Amino acid sequence: MSRYDLAVIGAGAAGMMCAGVAGQLGSRVLLLDHATRLGEKIRISGGGRCNFTNLHASPANFLSQNPHFCRSALARYTPQDFLDLLRRHGIAWHEKHKGQLFCNDSAEDIIAMLRAECAAGDVALRSGCTIQAVRRAGDDFEIDTTQGVFRSRQLVVATGGLSIPKIGATDFGYRLARQFGLHIIETRPALVPLTFPAEAWAPFAQLSGIALDCQLSTGAGKGKGSFREDLLLTHRGLSGPAILQISSYWQPGTAIAVDLLPDDDAVEWLLGEKQATRRHLNNVLAQRLPARLADAWCAMEGVSPTAPLGELPDKALRRLGERLNRWELRPSGSEGYRKAEVTLGGVDTRALSSATMMAESVPGLYMIGEVVDVTGWLGGYNFQWAWASAVAAARAAAAY
Repeated sequence: MSRYDLAVIGAGAAGMMCAGVAGQLGSRVLLLDHATRLGEKIRISGGGRCNFTNLHASPANFLSQNPHFCRSALARYTPQDFLDLLRRHGIAWHEKHKGQLFCNDSAEDIIAMLRAECAAGDVALRSGCTIQAVRRAGDDFEIDTTQGVFRSRQLVVATGGLSIPKIGATDFGYRLARQFGLHIIETRPALVPLTFPAEAWAPFAQLSGIALDCQLSTGAGKGKGSFREDLLLTHRGLSGPAILQISSYWQPGTAIAVDLLPDDDAVEWLLGEKQATRRHLNNVLAQRLPARLADAWCAMEGVSPTAPLGELPDKALRRLGERLNRWELRPSGSEGYRKAEVTLGGVDTRALSSATMMAESVPGLYMIGEVVDVTGWLGGYNFQWAWASAVAAARAAAAY
């Protein structure tokens, strides 16, 4: 039976980062993954260029039942620290939008870098290795796998969440956490498109592919989310960055408010146009909205799109303008884990040390990355959490 100082289950972003850092700090590390192709979520992220961090990452960009938990790890491993690592490996990158950083070439560069970091730490990698059981054996952890039995003084769980099952996502990490007595905050898909009943969405289904800049909001108080991003209409509902962001805050059964003209008071604009133009309503709306959406909007409001604006009563224009600035929609659901970029919820952080990621009640057991109840916004934040939580656990494990 092979014995290690540290076993890491899950060779994704957090797992490879943790294994490499711990190995280079002197730990004898074993890295296990059931997949034969490592880092698949890295590979498909950012359109194949991996949105690997965000320059503006801070605790305010993360959701958790324990919102202060992420502060320690994020403060001790920042986006600049990760950029230093990229520079050492000669990986070129660029900023795309709102602090979002991408590889110039390919997400494969990040995977190759993490594998090189593991090699530098003499990490023993076992891929295509299914774990059959994990148990305590004295002060150690014993791991039964399809490639043999391994023993380790410490164990890191970096198995990710439930999002995108087609690339291998499972609930293994949650089951393992429960086995050791850790509580799980209820999970659900996040950063995911939202859907509507087919009949209710019929007027907009034909507009699939239309995108526009909007302000979205939902919730109230501490649970309120508000984002200004692009909105995309689809055959089944809404997607695009604005919806992916708001989906993490949206609660089933509640509404979202969409401001289609975030830079305008739509009532004031329409009443002003009424005095200044003889054009038809749809042509006026098409100054601010995509033409097809303008026509559909008129139909939904029961107003003829070819009605001369000057002939419409002020009351009708006020109602139309108010709706443009606050279009309330009640999604029936989401596209689920198959389309979700991340999983909301996970291992309850109140059971973990924010400094080390170790379970308070199980010495030597660590939980990192997406399996933990820390979920970032769209835009590189979840990768930054993976790096930061991994480094926190690796440093703690090496010193343990």
